[in-house]
Amino acid sequence: MLSATDEEVQKITDYVEWQAPDLKVTFCQKIYSESVLSHRHDVWDVHTTKDRWWVITNPTNLYSQDQFPNMDYAVTFHLGLMLRMPRSERPAIMEAQIEPFSKSFEAMAAAYEALGQAHKVSDFQTVGVRCREALLAFVAIAQVAIPWTKEGDAPKKADFKGWIDHVCSVVLAGETNKYRRQLLKTQADAAWTFVNWLTHSTSSNWHDAETGVHATEGAISLCSTATTLFIRKVPSQCPECGNLRLTPLRAENPEDPKDVWEGPFCPECEWMGEPVQITTEPIPIITREGKDDDGECIIPTVPLRKLARPGDEVR
Repeated sequence: MLSATDEEVQKITDYVEWQAPDLKVTFCQKIYSESVLSHRHDVWDVHTTKDRWWVITNPTNLYSQDQFPNMDYAVTFHLGLMLRMPRSERPAIMEAQIEPFSKSFEAMAAAYEALGQAHKVSDFQTVGVRCREALLAFVAIAQVAIPWTKEGDAPKKADFKGWIDHVCSVVLAGETNKYRRQLLKTQADAAWTFVNWLTHSTSSNWHDAETGVHATEGAISLCSTATTLFIRKVPSQCPECGNLRLTPLRAENPEDPKDVWEGPFCPECEWMGEPVQITTEPIPIITREGKDDDGECIIPTVPLRKLARPGDEVR
């Protein structure tokens, strides 16, 4: 059993009774929580006057325990359903995956693809080139996000180490960030040096190429996370209750769906920080290719007590 506030219990109770107006909730308990793709999903065991349900959040849906007797089965179904929603069905904005450094991660994907096809030295050199491109893509975006404001001329656009030093000094400024800043700079510098060697080496092997990809990915992940938190003004802890794990909360302008804002949110005390406008487009987690399956369809009902086929009698 996990702790839950009275407000959380009431919210789940109201949701179930709204979705299934023929039911009355008699027991409501949070029993499990799991984070997937940075989103937290809570699982509730809900008893009613007629039957029992799993209620899974973010976004919230309910599943009959007769239909889903195993909690893990229900969670797997829920996550799969949420990820595979057709893009034509616009998801709630808080579920959107928006990444300001998407170009860098696209280049990173190209490096992984090159690694999968690498068999000889020239292939390993190509992996090094792709890793270099991913690192340069990061600093190209970072130059716009964290412009040069110091005295003297800014580093050249392709001066990776110069820009990494600048970015880390800004987004992780101060004595309290000394070791965080040192880690990011060291890993980024080491990755850049290694993939440059890999690009020109005539004695490398597949494991060197794999090392280059992982080192590059680690550097980009650390630096992009720190920069994004800085850009979106996310504090290290909630200023109201001291909670050390804040979550992003997004909203859209009702008059302009493309006008999206995000701000830090504390799930413990519901404090909300200053929202920042999000200007980049989301990248789909799942892409589809080819013709849709022409097989027999199923129709989920609300509340989900059964999976009906077209033509089945509705009860």
